[in-house]
Amino acid sequence: MRIKMLTIVSFLCFGLSACVKLPQGIEPVTNFEVNKYLGQWYEVARLDHSFERDLEFVTANYLATTNDCLTVINRGYRAEQDEWKQARGHACFVEESDLGYLKVSFFGPFYGSYVIFELEQEDYSYAFVSGPGRDYLWFLSRSPNVSEQQKQHFLDVASDKGFAIEDIIWVKQQ
Repeated sequence: MRIKMLTIVSFLCFGLSACVKLPQGIEPVTNFEVNKYLGQWYEVARLDHSFERDLEFVTANYLATTNDCLTVINRGYRAEQDEWKQARGHACFVEESDLGYLKVSFFGPFYGSYVIFELEQEDYSYAFVSGPGRDYLWFLSRSPNVSEQQKQHFLDVASDKGFAIEDIIWVKQQ
């Protein structure tokens, strides 16, 4: 009985941590400064997934809580129901705090990777973010409007990294 319980607990722990990994070929940014990353970001584009399906005007706010963690507040509007949806979670560094590699949770002990693999370095005006695999991808910006040149750069980088750019959703922000 004890071995069976230990096996179940081991599989459960492995399952909960399996989503906190770096996708092959995706490297997090270095020299990351968390204080510059704090504040509001606009979601410009994403790959579709169930927890943001049909949301428009999506924003993410990052607030400092401790040296190793942040509070994350995601907000978006679902026009069909004429309602705003909000999720509050937390993100913690997986390794060093100067590496853009965090784990994020909105659902209890379940974490997913949050890998910032491109970040405009001067004023952190945009970020490209991946999850634990190539099914999750976001283009975040400090502004709700980005240039066509920035959109093309995102598509070029995402394509080079192996993301399905034909499935990218451009998020309505106005």
